[in-house]
Amino acid sequence: MTDKTSVLYNAQCPVCNFEISHYATYAAQNALPIRFDDLNSDALAQWDLTADAAARRLYVAHDGELTSGIPAFIILWNQMPRYRWLARVVNLPGIHWIASLAYDRVLAPLIYRWHLRRQRAAT
Repeated sequence: MTDKTSVLYNAQCPVCNFEISHYATYAAQNALPIRFDDLNSDALAQWDLTADAAARRLYVAHDGELTSGIPAFIILWNQMPRYRWLARVVNLPGIHWIASLAYDRVLAPLIYRWHLRRQRAAT
């Protein structure tokens, strides 16, 4: 990966695509050095992940380190001036714990199961 910050997301997921497309538009409008890779494209080959693993949560590579989940969102938000406040708030100890728990135990699994249902329906 050549960019300082790269985001791997599932563009076929309506929730993921809506949120990440918003960030990608903001990054492009502000000439931010963030690359956004759809896991359903050839870009997945640049990541050391399977499509199934990548579909389970958000991944961000920053300065050569791969991060996922809430820590990945915090890294992404820190790269975008408009969202740095959100990164600071979510990174506070109690809020970080609650956000991570909600993402890891509820949101990410729910969105992943929705992804699997959409895949089954498409076949």
